Parts: sequence; structure tokens; C-alpha cells
Amino acid sequence: MKTEIKKPSYEVLCEAAELIKKGEVVAIPTETVYGLAADAYNPDACAKIFKAKGRPQDNPLIIHICDLDMLKNSVKEIPPLALTLAEHFWSGSLTMIFPKKDIVPDTTSGGLDTVAVRMPDNEDTLNLIKMCGVP
Repeated sequence: MKTEIKKPSYEVLCEAAELIKKGEVVAIPTETVYGLAADAYNPDACAKIFKAKGRPQDNPLIIHICDLDMLKNSVKEIPPLALTLAEHFWSGSLTMIFPKKDIVPDTTSGGLDTVAVRMPDNEDTLNLIKMCGVP
């Protein structure tokens, strides 16, 4: 079987963004794999990812951001070393863990007080996150 991956059109990205804003789940590319995406601030939407994957509730999700403002909205503090690492390795496959703000629900973080954050190195995924306005 041959798999053909095509660059999504602007219209497809708009449709995916609207689905995410409505609490639905979509499949997206990252720099390493395809994954399921939902509004990281919506506990019901994130619960759908856990259900679809059969993922244990205590196995936290990684939130994907498109810029440092989105990081600042999601985490309590950003140590200087983390900013240095972000400048050198984001966008890319580096995941960092931070103390989370209350806006990140326990469903997303697996009940932890921390959240894993990554800025994917995929233009379409970054555009989708930006269109959604949430990780």
C-alpha cells in the first residue's frame, strides 16, 4: 500500500482549527510522528485523546505551543536556562517540563503539578496551533 502525504490547504487547517475550538480531536503531523491534537485547556477534549488511544489517565499529554507567549500563558515560571534551551532547540523535538498554571487542567497533566511542553518543528502544525489560539 502506498501512502501519499500532502501538504494541507489553508481551508483544511481552518477546518481543523474549528474542530479543535469545538472540543474535537484531530490528527496532526509533528517533526517526528503523527499525533492526536485537542485544546490542551479543555479537559473534555483531552479526555477524548486518552479514550481514543487507550492511554492511562496518569500518563500526561505533551502540550504543543507556537510561541513563547503561549508558553507564558501555560506555565508558572520559565527559568533562564529553559529560555536559553528554547532559543537554541525550538522549534524542534525538545520537550521541557514546567510548573503548570491552573489553566492547564489536571486531565491534560495526568494529575501532576507540572506540564510537558514542546514547540513542534512543523510549519503546518505551528500554523494550526496559532489559528486555534491555544496549545
